[in-house]
Amino acid sequence: MKRKMNFGRFEDWLREQRKDARFRRGYEAERRAAFLAYRIVALRSKLGLSQREMARRMGTSQQAIARLESGEYGGFTLKTLEKVAEALGAELVVDIRRPARKPAV
Repeated sequence: MKRKMNFGRFEDWLREQRKDARFRRGYEAERRAAFLAYRIVALRSKLGLSQREMARRMGTSQQAIARLESGEYGGFTLKTLEKVAEALGAELVVDIRRPARKPAV
């Protein structure tokens, strides 16, 4: 029998955990790494490029591209992101903002 996932409980748990500053910092770092990996994979796939071809364009190995796309890589540097953008013919946009405030209820 297939078990139905109850995301409400997970979201409640996550909301509670994110109240802890240490957990929140780690969670946000992981979320950013996963987001960047997803964006790289999505654009590379949309362009029909293999990891090997992207690696060739960046002057690195296919294994390095696999690490970037794993979602577990946390060592993104500006230089690396610039190489990724160039290899994908994309524009790299870097921005620093104040966190969005939640509206008062």
